[in-house]
Amino acid sequence: MTDDDHLPTYLLAALRMAAGADPVPGRVSAAARAAFALRLPGAVVASPAEVGPGVGARSEGRPVMHRFAADGLILDVEVTVADDRLDVAGQVSPAPGPDARIEVRTPGAGSSRVPSETGHFAVAGLPPGWVSVVCHRPDRAPVATRWLHVRD
Repeated sequence: MTDDDHLPTYLLAALRMAAGADPVPGRVSAAARAAFALRLPGAVVASPAEVGPGVGARSEGRPVMHRFAADGLILDVEVTVADDRLDVAGQVSPAPGPDARIEVRTPGAGSSRVPSETGHFAVAGLPPGWVSVVCHRPDRAPVATRWLHVRD
């Protein structure tokens, strides 16, 4: 079966929705509004970057390291799930300075930290699921990672 074989089904569904005969469920609309509220106008979205194996790293894959790069910054983000809670630790390099703020966001919760002098940050106890890290620097656009789906 090709994609064209499904076209009549999609077309009929679109016509039903346009006519109001098949309204969007309330939970779908609520989820869309919540996702829209999480956007960061003017933010620079950091692209994933290659992370080499760490010295002495085990191959188990826990915790998981992600690297992102944009606007002269590298954001290393390490995520761990333990006891149904998400712990996020990382480093921004070069260190963004004392007036910077690191925001770790999930759809239902978030937390901000001032990074250390070396750019390190950590947030523990977040709900598992989707997570994004944002580096806010004075007089610069925020730099945000893409949303990561983290589960045990």
